[in-house]
Amino acid sequence: MTVTTTVAELHEQLATDTPPVLLDVRWALGDPHGRAHYAEGHIPGAVYVDLVTELASAPSPRGGRHPLPSVTDLQRAARAWGIQEGQPVVVYDDLGNTAAARAWWLLRYAGLGRVTLLDGALGAWRAAGLPLESGLPADPGPGDVVLRAGALSATDADGAAELAASGLLLDARAAERYRGEVEPVDPRAGHIPGAVSAPTGENLAADGTFRPADELRKRFEDLGAGTAGRVGVYCGSGVTAAHQIAALEIAGFEAVLFPGSWSAWSADPDRPAAKGSRP
Repeated sequence: MTVTTTVAELHEQLATDTPPVLLDVRWALGDPHGRAHYAEGHIPGAVYVDLVTELASAPSPRGGRHPLPSVTDLQRAARAWGIQEGQPVVVYDDLGNTAAARAWWLLRYAGLGRVTLLDGALGAWRAAGLPLESGLPADPGPGDVVLRAGALSATDADGAAELAASGLLLDARAAERYRGEVEPVDPRAGHIPGAVSAPTGENLAADGTFRPADELRKRFEDLGAGTAGRVGVYCGSGVTAAHQIAALEIAGFEAVLFPGSWSAWSADPDRPAAKGSRP
């Protein structure tokens, strides 16, 4: 399936009689002001999506900081965003799509095939000199989309441990967090033993778009994806790991998400933590 939509393609689609639903997932770790940033300027017609309240359920030690929402709750939110059955959806943020990928993954997981990320995110729209609008838009009207879980694969801590031992488990966090040198938010520093460091930022070119498919394929092959029977990804709380899964799909690989990620793993004192640059 297609993972991305270019700015030129989106601009053209928005001018048709059947435009896609456009979702703005303005979120960053430590910044609770996503709605305000959205109101300051967003792509015309975009609907604001709150990652914490709409793309996650309540945090818990077992589920981590951003557990997956129930499909019932996700469907309620998707209908509030105005998504109609069969309608395409384009998602973006202002952070290289590292937050927007959570919405992309969740909607794909829930059975929507026509969901893409705006390649280059809001920065690419700005760079093209295209207009923004401010304020909060009118209610998009109720959608009727029906969601069903399971179209993409997810796993728990036991499954992540198994992937680290017998497949390939990629850690999408920054390298210093993987090595255990810093840990700004979670209970312990380090990484899941056997996991391989693969920072999400390395999926992107200098302009914030995804690197070409052949470059991404070589990146993940060099990390072991070409010979691994199964590939899994985790990060801090299952958000940027979704971006890694998008990059893997562009490269031609399927991957499993560990939604609880390090926030859930490190909250369990019985789970071991490794430190340093080696798995």
